[in-house]
Amino acid sequence: MKRIPTAALAAGALGLLAAATAPQAAGKDAAIARGKYLVTIAGCNDCHTPFKMGPNGAEPDMTRMLSGHPEQLRMPPAPALPEGPWGAVFSLTMTAASGPWGTTFSANLTPDRETGIGEWTEQEFKETLRTGRHRGRGRQILPPMPWPNATHLTDADLSAMFAFLRSIPPIKNRVPAPIPPAQAAAR
Repeated sequence: MKRIPTAALAAGALGLLAAATAPQAAGKDAAIARGKYLVTIAGCNDCHTPFKMGPNGAEPDMTRMLSGHPEQLRMPPAPALPEGPWGAVFSLTMTAASGPWGTTFSANLTPDRETGIGEWTEQEFKETLRTGRHRGRGRQILPPMPWPNATHLTDADLSAMFAFLRSIPPIKNRVPAPIPPAQAAAR
């Protein structure tokens, strides 16, 4: 009877385990890559990543990617809009907007468990973008968030976006609550 060295058995077992998990890892990596693509072309960074001044003007501050309106940036009252077709004003960081709906601040989309979407389930993420309600059942998502556009995304697309958002570094950043129109005007 031949004896198989323990190291050879362990190596064989590890090889089988790696072969069995490789397709799952490849599938997850593909979903994250697809999610990154969708988040990029959907323009999520345009409002959810604070802008800073760079050598070519305003640019997203990718050290705070998708972390929403900066917690430490207290906004003064929004200027009154002139009569006519103007409908909104934006902060220089592009993370706060004020209009007839009041003043809104872009949300923290990072996986931080306290201040971002780290406690959200994939289903809550999907329902938020399908219903226009926070976590699918809470307060209404306000302008300028174009959530109606997301209603056309497939389940696979939303799953990929969620996978990507879960893969980025969590950033602790508590975004202020929206300010209703009457309060925003009185500030």
